[in-house]
Amino acid sequence: MDDKLPKDATSATKDALAKSAVQLPTDSPKDFDLARRGFLATREDVKILNADGNPVWDMGTFAFQKEEQAPDTVHPSLWRQARLNSIHGLFEVTERIYQVRSFDLSNITFIEGDEGIIVIDPLISAETAKASLDLYREHQGERPVKAVIYTHSHVDHYGGVKGVLADEEIDAGDVRIFAPDGFLEEAVSENVLAGNVMGRRATYMYGAMLPRGPKGHVDAGLGKTVSLGSVSLVPPNEIISETGTRVSVDGVEIIFQYTPDTEAPAEMNFYFPQMKALCMAENCTCHMHNVYTPRGAQVRDAKSWSYYINEAIDLFGGDTDVLFASHHWPRWGRDEAVTYLKKQRDMYKFVHDQTLRLANHGLTPKEIAEEIALPPTLASEWYTRGYYGTLNHNAKAVYQRYVGWFDGNPANLHPLPPVEAAKRYVDFMGGADEALAKARKSFEEGDYRWVAEVVNHIVFADPANEPARLLQANTLEQLGYQAESGPWRAFYLTGAMELRHPRPPSDVPRPANANQVKTLPAEQILDSLSVRLNGERAGAQEYRINLHIADEDERFGVSVENAVFHQQKGKTYENADASLSLARLDLAALVLKEMSATELQADGRMKVDGDISAIEDFLSLLDVFDFWFEIVMP
Repeated sequence: MDDKLPKDATSATKDALAKSAVQLPTDSPKDFDLARRGFLATREDVKILNADGNPVWDMGTFAFQKEEQAPDTVHPSLWRQARLNSIHGLFEVTERIYQVRSFDLSNITFIEGDEGIIVIDPLISAETAKASLDLYREHQGERPVKAVIYTHSHVDHYGGVKGVLADEEIDAGDVRIFAPDGFLEEAVSENVLAGNVMGRRATYMYGAMLPRGPKGHVDAGLGKTVSLGSVSLVPPNEIISETGTRVSVDGVEIIFQYTPDTEAPAEMNFYFPQMKALCMAENCTCHMHNVYTPRGAQVRDAKSWSYYINEAIDLFGGDTDVLFASHHWPRWGRDEAVTYLKKQRDMYKFVHDQTLRLANHGLTPKEIAEEIALPPTLASEWYTRGYYGTLNHNAKAVYQRYVGWFDGNPANLHPLPPVEAAKRYVDFMGGADEALAKARKSFEEGDYRWVAEVVNHIVFADPANEPARLLQANTLEQLGYQAESGPWRAFYLTGAMELRHPRPPSDVPRPANANQVKTLPAEQILDSLSVRLNGERAGAQEYRINLHIADEDERFGVSVENAVFHQQKGKTYENADASLSLARLDLAALVLKEMSATELQADGRMKVDGDISAIEDFLSLLDVFDFWFEIVMP
């Protein structure tokens, strides 16, 4: 058997999954009925291609999930969620409200107005958003887009906006684009300032590189997976900053609830009184969400999250006939909606309160995560299962938010970095061969969590040790098979894949897709440079550059001082090293190093007054990030 191929489930994994199955809530067809309710149509083959003919979304790759019985390489609860998330197409939520589901990680919603439609959350990619809009129009007619609502600042809720709006519509500025206060800043912070590290880790979290199948990617819990198309961002032109804000769009009344520091730092729910319909954005979805997301982001405020769900109940619960969200399927009926909201509210409040209770008893994050368990009234629901977030890592997140990364034990205050610690661990264990022999025995005993911890030291001490990498891969794989959480499974299995098939090193950085930077306002493009300035190389050098964004008539003073990058809108330096004038897209090309200052000047696309070498020198101080940095190896 090829050591580098995925393996079958071991007897220990089969036993673990069998034990998990008997602890699950009582099953019923209710969720499947809800997920299918209102179905109108779908594509027979949901394979969406980009302009080059490459697939960015393909539901056909999940055809293996038709079987009701879970394979022995997938947690039965995750398998159930995967089958629910495989139900795709156009659905009528209620009169005038339609959703396309499972054409991307998130849902896209269409609200019919007097003449056109309001689009809520246009997915990740332009291609999937366009395919969804086309499907809606095939069955409901050609209605123009009158408004777009971004519920919050995560990319799966705005990235496909150019699939529902044409460039001429965007340029005309007639389409109203709503977003919560802080949306643009948070979108930039999460997807640009920390975009490279988050994007790389997201390849693990969503199983983007894994083959589809019972031994590979089956589901992300929140949805199937992420689409791989063109990401864009059109800045909002109407900002919601207060709960109770009322607007009328194309004859549709909307009441907004501003919910900062919930599932995203900038988020909002809203209510449609004419349809008695409540949109909970991503604050309530059919599972336990992430208080901390494993791809990396700011820890979320579980207490605030719970508070705003409770506020939604008070504001809208008594008048809600249907509740829908930006992921999963709706819930119909006032009592059903309120019960669901209350249990989602209490789930986040429970993890918050009980984590702090145990922390105040002196327990560390790892100890709390092992001890905490949902009460029977919450554990009895499928929509509190850890398909995406988990009680384990959410408890650690609450601890981190209040107490920080340090558990109080001084031994953990200043530990050795991973590689140096690993070498010493392996030496203390009697060398790599002895440590591997002991680890193999533990593997045969099914003690996979321990094996993963031990063999990780061997891999970090010597990543060229192939037997260690393969044993670690086999171990992570079994942990992945046992995981109920889609992201946990994807992390484990992607780690196993990269251990078996190490990526060849590169002498030059391999940057990620830069499309999102090109859609940003100039101020955000410049802000992104602050984290790219190499402080060591900058040293004591100083620069002052005046910048004119000619097509938008904006001016900025840009400087480097004390190895720190500064930019100030409206500032002009009298003693600048250079002044330059160019279009916003050319600024993006310049800072992304797609074109040099000399090339842009030669093309007549940039005017320079002063020393052009100062610009080139400054640009040379900007790092280009390598997207494919190692995670499971040093």
